[in-house]
Amino acid sequence: MIMLAVGLLLSLVLCLLFGVPYIDFLKKKTIGQYVLDLAPEAHAKKQGTPTTGGVFIVTAIILSSVVTLFMDQQMGNSAWIILITLVFMTLAGLQDDYLKIKGKENKGLSPRGKLIRQILIALIPTIYAMQHFGTVITLGSKSFDVGIFYPALAVFIITGASNAYNLTDGLDGLAASTGIPAFLACGFLAMINGHNDIAIVSATVVGALIGFLRYNKPKAQVFMGDTGSLALGGLLGTLSIMGRFELLLAIFGGVFVMETLSVIIQVTSFKLTGKRVFKMSPIHHHFELCGHSEKQIVVEFAIVSLILSIIAVGLNFIL
Repeated sequence: MIMLAVGLLLSLVLCLLFGVPYIDFLKKKTIGQYVLDLAPEAHAKKQGTPTTGGVFIVTAIILSSVVTLFMDQQMGNSAWIILITLVFMTLAGLQDDYLKIKGKENKGLSPRGKLIRQILIALIPTIYAMQHFGTVITLGSKSFDVGIFYPALAVFIITGASNAYNLTDGLDGLAASTGIPAFLACGFLAMINGHNDIAIVSATVVGALIGFLRYNKPKAQVFMGDTGSLALGGLLGTLSIMGRFELLLAIFGGVFVMETLSVIIQVTSFKLTGKRVFKMSPIHHHFELCGHSEKQIVVEFAIVSLILSIIAVGLNFIL
């Protein structure tokens, strides 16, 4: 428990320290966000806000994780796989952000190109998990052998989490505020199940996200961009696979699931009936257009994420 606190505090401090010079660098280089024409009108004022803040989030996570893991003598193969996956997901997101900045519009990698990169990266922890845990997935004390379907399921969980977190990153502070309870749940579940290395990495993410909120709360000084959201979502999925609580991810990551389902429902409904279920998707934009302030939505979604995270940890003891 002490090392978890060390990792969290170290990551928090590093994120706060890295934030100021990195944001200044982005401003000098005029590396800013380009807002979609379809976005709510209130988002027009966000145009030009520095982006790619995920760079200093991930840097803080990796440095604090390595230091804390070595201090606790937990720097094994599992930890390396997690951090390597995080680095590759970050690079994929950074490439997406770079293309948007270069093209001066909100169009980066093609959906197909992004998905291919995510799948290839997700294979790294998937193969490792298969070698060490076989094809079994767990839910509390229950185990299920999914056999030949395991690789597809594991890759789906990691890429799905990556894209879901990315969809959630649409309001100032939303991805960070909803991510903190989810990664806290990861840390508790990992610690309960004896995966101390995963618990430490989870704690460093919580610290980094708390630090990032200092710069990302409304009105945001910087956005994490796909550099951060694709990486953190992919990390959430990876930790769930490596920690053997992959099925509980659907609960403590419920906000991200909800955001993704809202997009799927909206697109499907419009294609089949020509009608929209929501005023706009992802669903946080629906609430925005219903009159909720940005700050209200962030607080509401963060509370939901916290409740779902508590439920997930509780279910781990019950099942």
